[in-house]
Amino acid sequence: METPSDHAYPDHWEADVVLRDGGTARIRPITTADAERLVSFYEQVSDESKYYRFFAPYPRLSDRDVHRFTHHDYVDRVGLAVTVGGEFIATVRYDRIDERGLPATAPADEAEVAFLVQDAHQGRGVASALLEHIAAVARERGIRRFAAEVLPANNKMIKVFRDAGYTQKRSFEDGSVRLTLDLEPTAESLAVQRGREQRAEARSVQRLLTPGSVAVVGTGRAPGGVGRTVLRNLLAAGFTGRAYAVNHAFAEDLRELDGAPAFRSVAAIGDPVDLAVLAVPAERVPEAVADCGRHGVRGLVVLSAGYAESGAEGLERQRELVRHARSYGMRIIGPNAFGIINTAGAVRLNASLAPEPPQRGRIGLFTQSGAIGIALLSGLHRRGAGLSSFISAGNRADVSGNDILQYWYEDPDTDVALLYLESIGNPRKFTRLARRTAALKPVVVVKGARHSGSAPPGHAVPVTRIPDATVSALLRQAGVIRVDTVTELVDAGLLLASQPLPAGPRVAILGNSESLGLLTYDACLTEGLRPSPPRDLTTAATPEDFRTALTTALSDPAFDAVVVTAIPHVGETGTADPANGGALGTALREAVASAPGKPVAVVHVEIGGLAEALAAVEGSARGPAADTPGTAIPTARPADEAGEAAAPAGPPAPTPAGPPAPTPAAAAPAGPSAPAPTASGRIPAYPAAERAVRALAEAVRYAQWRRQSAEPGKVPESLDDTIDQSAAALLIERLLGETPDRHGVSLDAAGTRELLGLYGIPVRPTLPAPGPDDAVAAANRLGYPVALKTTAPHLRHRSDLGGVRLDLADEAQLRLAHRELTETLGGPAELRPVVQAMAPRGVDTVVRAAIDAAAGAVLSFGLAGAPSELLGDLAHRLVPATDRDVAEQIRSIRSAPLLFGWRGSTPVDTPALEELLLRVSRLVDDHPEIVSVTLEPVVVATRGLTVLGANVRLAPPPARDDLGPRRLPSY
Repeated sequence: METPSDHAYPDHWEADVVLRDGGTARIRPITTADAERLVSFYEQVSDESKYYRFFAPYPRLSDRDVHRFTHHDYVDRVGLAVTVGGEFIATVRYDRIDERGLPATAPADEAEVAFLVQDAHQGRGVASALLEHIAAVARERGIRRFAAEVLPANNKMIKVFRDAGYTQKRSFEDGSVRLTLDLEPTAESLAVQRGREQRAEARSVQRLLTPGSVAVVGTGRAPGGVGRTVLRNLLAAGFTGRAYAVNHAFAEDLRELDGAPAFRSVAAIGDPVDLAVLAVPAERVPEAVADCGRHGVRGLVVLSAGYAESGAEGLERQRELVRHARSYGMRIIGPNAFGIINTAGAVRLNASLAPEPPQRGRIGLFTQSGAIGIALLSGLHRRGAGLSSFISAGNRADVSGNDILQYWYEDPDTDVALLYLESIGNPRKFTRLARRTAALKPVVVVKGARHSGSAPPGHAVPVTRIPDATVSALLRQAGVIRVDTVTELVDAGLLLASQPLPAGPRVAILGNSESLGLLTYDACLTEGLRPSPPRDLTTAATPEDFRTALTTALSDPAFDAVVVTAIPHVGETGTADPANGGALGTALREAVASAPGKPVAVVHVEIGGLAEALAAVEGSARGPAADTPGTAIPTARPADEAGEAAAPAGPPAPTPAGPPAPTPAAAAPAGPSAPAPTASGRIPAYPAAERAVRALAEAVRYAQWRRQSAEPGKVPESLDDTIDQSAAALLIERLLGETPDRHGVSLDAAGTRELLGLYGIPVRPTLPAPGPDDAVAAANRLGYPVALKTTAPHLRHRSDLGGVRLDLADEAQLRLAHRELTETLGGPAELRPVVQAMAPRGVDTVVRAAIDAAAGAVLSFGLAGAPSELLGDLAHRLVPATDRDVAEQIRSIRSAPLLFGWRGSTPVDTPALEELLLRVSRLVDDHPEIVSVTLEPVVVATRGLTVLGANVRLAPPPARDDLGPRRLPSY
């Protein structure tokens, strides 16, 4: 048996987690220094829970028990504790056992597991989180099964095991229930884990946005200042809870400030405080955090600057802030934040520096920049849009866009999610959450810092190596509407929040200006829409003429959306009618109300009062289910846990705009989790045709994604018959074992062909040809006609330099080509020429897959040569890819028409290309040791394809945080 000193403390097992009620806790290994904490913890556990744990009355722990429960070797005996405020609230322990249930060492792969949760913390999801972490630890140590003995009356603990999603067996022996859990993750266990993660993180944000009481810490004694401003805004918004002013420098006899009770500390308040807004200098924040933590504050908004944005010292200060707050179970928005807003009538919270809170609406807004947040709030307010909630995260050291998406996903008051992001700390998780949210409601993102090559100051996040174009493609795959500017963010948000989703790309254009109508028509074509010729109502058109024309267009089944263009109406006197804007707005709203179900956007040029009239209707109502084409998939959610206690031991169709596109899935009926579309009575107005059309085009593309996502793609089962996953795993293990380089190895030609062949990807062989006689021998072996080409890196795939000679039909041609090659470009040792049998003529393409530490495996496709290398014309999808993903991927590159018969050429075999992409996706998904694959060129012919070149690189598999137990990031 190994002793504790044989194994270093496994600090990578430490983790902060969000519990079911939204509070945080820390999970860490138990050490020999925890004896007093363990005794104190045990004293606070009820006699009933102790009985469930030990099957007998066990009022106190003996010295021997304390020693046994605090001394572990971190291999065969492991104990984890959950702490809040540094004190234990729960423990779990496993002991490795053999087939007879006796203590054992590796290679025995079963362990007995036991839990104990303090009664005051039962029902918070503590045991479920502990089970996830202790199972991950066990798998790391070679344990494959857990055994547990549970008394039949301990229903809560039985439910924890039952609901975990692991494969399990149950039997009844000697008056107890014996449970055996297979610890191999399953689709069900992963779904359960992610469901719990969603509910916990959503609840943690909800606690921040719906406090019953708020303390503003650092409220200045004199008017002005950050703290005093926040307090004034909080009170002016009509906050429905209790507000307090806190400043340690207040006079002892001060009882009130600006109408709020005043105190020198949070501790002095006496009553519970849910949220604290910290507006004190950075050096005073630790004191304020401790004051809040000791007195049960649930969350913090830290407005203070001087953290990671100020350099290395500030970064360490920021990390300590997060550690300190989480130790008390608190989550943080900030530091360097602008604040939060919740317009719900039951809350009316404006804990921000925004002087004028937005009106109530159905748009959720998240920003990582206070300055951008101010601009967005102003822009939305100016255009009459209302918000449900606003979060400015500043340095987003804790609460991030991922957390907010978890909240908005189930928030009934939010119909559209707008995010300004400067960094994405966990792209893999973000795309997963965004895809799920986008299936119910639009998610619109603008990303700053796209080309700086690093995260903005203050954003201590993992650096991703993938280009911004790839990030954009992956977001599109997840259904995210990615726009380029904050103006476009507002434009898209206005349309999506007020109009139903379009059923297709057919657009009617009508208005009183032929020129403005033509500009709109051109903009529609640019965005890939299908506009009808503009209908000119002439400059003499009255509001009634607009109403009639719009009603007609909305009732016409030939149109999916309408764009109205308008210039000021000029009367007989030659002056604009100042009242025309209001009358026109009323007429347009009446037309929309009489024929709902299609989106309408208005483009106007300097018509006073029109935008205001179009936005005059309150936007809190929901309308009829008019966007059936955009209906979301019902989302299955794992059952909630009931609570925890102690456990004892134990064929594509062509489109007018380009190449064939996959046929959209039929619209599915709305499921119980799919909200009805918004119909607010508002009509979005734009000062330029291009802006209106761009917003409409984004809605069209999003609606198409919603239709398609209603029936997810799949990976054909027929691939399994030609894939030998086990043999590939053994080959990879052998090849990695043969290299001492921990950074991995690039496979030689033979190893590459063997590995790819196991996945049904044949690579046409090449034979070395250092001399002309060698070239002739190789050609005789492969069969004429052949190609002679160099493999020197600087000449690879450079047919323009003469490094590739094709269609050599006989020995004479081959010898001549070899002589010309070596005389022109260099000697054989430099050129490394090879001979390869000719492939059928076709289109040269390139297929790649690479692993990014943050985003995961990415599958890329493009045409070989200039299109991909010079123009960057590549399409990207996350792995694993489905049949729908790869079909869209092939068709999404700009040079795709070359595959589909451009200018009368013969179309190539795209089904074979799709199958190849699916095989590469399966290969890298099945084997995380494969960190890169390049197939170039892949010649796609009229029938079939040929892989002429391939490179594979292996390395020890990177960590997959998204497959491990739930944990908060620790940047």
